[in-house]
Amino acid sequence: MFHDVETYHFFLGKGMVSDDTEHACMLAQALISSAGEPEKFISELSRSFRFWLLGLPAGVGYATLRSLLKLWIGFPGKKSGVFSAGNGPAMRSPLIGVCYGHDPVKMRQLVRASARITHTDPKAEFGALAAALAAYMASRNHHVSAQDYSEALKNLLAKDNAVEFLELINQVIISVENRQTTESFAEEMGLGSGISGYMYHTIPPVIHCWLTHQGDFKGALKAIIRCGGDTDTTGAITGAIIGSSVGSDGIPEAWLENLWEWPRTKSWMIRLGNQLAEVCESGSPQSPPGLPFYSVILRNLMFLIIVLFHGFRRLFPPY
Repeated sequence: MFHDVETYHFFLGKGMVSDDTEHACMLAQALISSAGEPEKFISELSRSFRFWLLGLPAGVGYATLRSLLKLWIGFPGKKSGVFSAGNGPAMRSPLIGVCYGHDPVKMRQLVRASARITHTDPKAEFGALAAALAAYMASRNHHVSAQDYSEALKNLLAKDNAVEFLELINQVIISVENRQTTESFAEEMGLGSGISGYMYHTIPPVIHCWLTHQGDFKGALKAIIRCGGDTDTTGAITGAIIGSSVGSDGIPEAWLENLWEWPRTKSWMIRLGNQLAEVCESGSPQSPPGLPFYSVILRNLMFLIIVLFHGFRRLFPPY
């Protein structure tokens, strides 16, 4: 329908965030409250997930929904996950890489804790680690060589049974070095009709897009969205990785201005990010900014209405 992806088409030329951004914000709040202490981090993130579900979010994956219901009936965060290789853990892991990538042991602990609250399949953890490592390397260097990333990931997963995943990443490296487009690479992976929510389908095209468009936030987002499928998640992970390098200055001004979001406003998210940076610098926990519960419900009801409108719109041409 939309050959032009230069602007938002969600609601009257405005855009809203999806569950991917909400999860990243909840993870940031948990890192602020815990200062990266794993046990406290699990407890804080689990609590946030419980109340996030009460806010009637429109986008909840099946595995995440089952996990959050387990949290509500009393399962602790360490045992609430279900065996699934969905891409949920990867959409919230880049922040962990930015904050703790300099300490691989702690990064692994936090990525594992975040992943296993909802997804226990090791594939989900491998993908989340790959996204966290990419964000860390991007935050330290505006241009990361494909080979350097590949070697760093191999070292990170050296003690894991990640042969299949590392082979997929090797295919990414070969494709990037051959200057293949991300869309062509996704088609070769059998994802011509869109990238699915399976971790091994999501992460390879995302890493390919990052390595191909380093420093070009706009170009990368347009390229990964053009691949179709689960675009809010692939766009969120790609944007998080490249955003780790270019910062807010690298995001097109029009995209920032036309983000129509409340109560997680741009200023609220900036304040959240600044406070997380302070905690990472000091190592001391703080109380993160919160959100009025009634405002979250009102916002999610509006979001759901707009999503349903788009769903009905798809029933009629042009498709």
